[in-house]
Amino acid sequence: MKRLKTILQGCASARGLFFITILVLAIPNVALCFTERMAPAACLANVLLPVGAEWLLMTANRCPGKMTWAMFLLVFFAAFQVVLLYLFGNSIIAVDMFLNLVTTNPGEALELLDNLIPAVSFVVVVYVPVLVLAVVSIRRKDRLPRSFLSFQRRLAAIAVATGMASLGASYATDDDYRAELHLYPANVFYNLWLAVERTNATNAYAETSAGFSFNAAATHHDSCREAYVLVIGETARACSFGLYGYGRDTTPLLGKTGGLVAFTKAVTQSNTTHKSVPMLLSAVSAENFDSIYYEKGIITAFKEAGFHTVFISNQRPNHSFIDFFGEEADEWTFLKERDGGRGDHSDAALLSEVRRVLAKGRMKELIVLHTYGSHFNYRERYPRSAAHFRPDDATEAKANNRPSLVNAYDNTIRFTDSVLHGVVAELAATGARAAMVYTSDHGENIFDDSRRLFLHASPVPSYYELHVPLMVWTSDAYRRSWPQTAAALAANSGKPVATSLSVFHTMLDIAGIASPMRNDALSVASTRYKPRPLLYLNDHNRAVPLGKMLRSEKDVRKFHEKGIKP
Repeated sequence: MKRLKTILQGCASARGLFFITILVLAIPNVALCFTERMAPAACLANVLLPVGAEWLLMTANRCPGKMTWAMFLLVFFAAFQVVLLYLFGNSIIAVDMFLNLVTTNPGEALELLDNLIPAVSFVVVVYVPVLVLAVVSIRRKDRLPRSFLSFQRRLAAIAVATGMASLGASYATDDDYRAELHLYPANVFYNLWLAVERTNATNAYAETSAGFSFNAAATHHDSCREAYVLVIGETARACSFGLYGYGRDTTPLLGKTGGLVAFTKAVTQSNTTHKSVPMLLSAVSAENFDSIYYEKGIITAFKEAGFHTVFISNQRPNHSFIDFFGEEADEWTFLKERDGGRGDHSDAALLSEVRRVLAKGRMKELIVLHTYGSHFNYRERYPRSAAHFRPDDATEAKANNRPSLVNAYDNTIRFTDSVLHGVVAELAATGARAAMVYTSDHGENIFDDSRRLFLHASPVPSYYELHVPLMVWTSDAYRRSWPQTAAALAANSGKPVATSLSVFHTMLDIAGIASPMRNDALSVASTRYKPRPLLYLNDHNRAVPLGKMLRSEKDVRKFHEKGIKP
């Protein structure tokens, strides 16, 4: 007990706080050397240069508490980085992570934090006490001896010099090495700057896209009533759909639905909602993503072609491109905002909205649905009456809870099956020439292998986040009117397809909308469809061959099992 008291007193002393601050700030630097598989020179640079610089900063004032608080942003980044390493197992704080902070609704964020107990506990135990000790140090007016600071400066300078030499060696031996990409926390500050830059560009979207036009026109005969529904799923992975060979019957209704074509080799170009959904709602893709700041979405193309358009979301608005593209519609609704947090929050609520719109009997109708789908916390995404697989009550993010988490997740897929079947039934009841296109923004990790990955949005994606469902249903009347389109859909169903690249062109093709921006070589409803190499939109908005993004042989193997060449 006496020894513990001595240790605590040492930690609370001015010198103790000096060294503890340096130590806790160094934790991410050391951890990233292992998670990012750095070369020896890069490892030395990643530890010695930043830690040496922080060491020097701590000598800038005789009161260590003041310097600890002066580096609060570094303390925050270190804590944030530790949580992300726990969650994803690798990668630095990405641009998308910063953007997620401002586009994720607080309720979802709290659901996630509630279930990251080990990581959050580590942050509370390690980083919060340092800040508390710093306040105590300031209040006590602690002062370090000038001789002590002078000696520490010399040691820190040696560390910085060695780190600079290692940095030079990294550039000399690795052509791909960049400090702004590989040196922590320089890369985090760089990503923060990019996030601010993108946020400013997003805020200016109304002005930068004001003059845009698809020059779209309808080519189908005006006397034909047409109704099309684009359903954007949330966090649904293909390998959990019965239609895609899953061992459980999670698609009992769609499996018996006539006129439905399931594409078995569909892959998303992003595992983050704020990128993947806008790509599905527009003509932009991984190859030209920055065009998003100047172009409008698919809803505008349909409006130009004479369609009445409706956007209905079962998610909350977050001032993102999802909102911007959705609000281009003649009618748009965010269900959770409309009812003030009351009422049915499951995706079944979308069906009554579809029924209401179709009952208007308009000749040309487009409905876009943005579902809540299979987003964590899974068991909150379906009514208890739909809990087919049990037990499904575990929510804590632990590998030991996987059976219950998988049950809950599979229940969300089975519930999606019922919602999609309901959309098909509503469309079929109109007798119109109708079609429904469904795909998901990305998939999900659920502790599927020894890597123990959970959730999605890691800068390094896995197979489970990228292989997504893509389904197209056409009505009897549609297939009679345009049998060549229905035949093309069936013929292309076994070919690789990048959903983020093809959904826009496929929707225009199915609806008979001509536009200079439509490319039938990208439409899975066309006989001219040609698969493109699969790309991934990385954190810096660059299109990277999918194979280069995959770090694990496990992911490559899973793609090959599905007949997909990454």
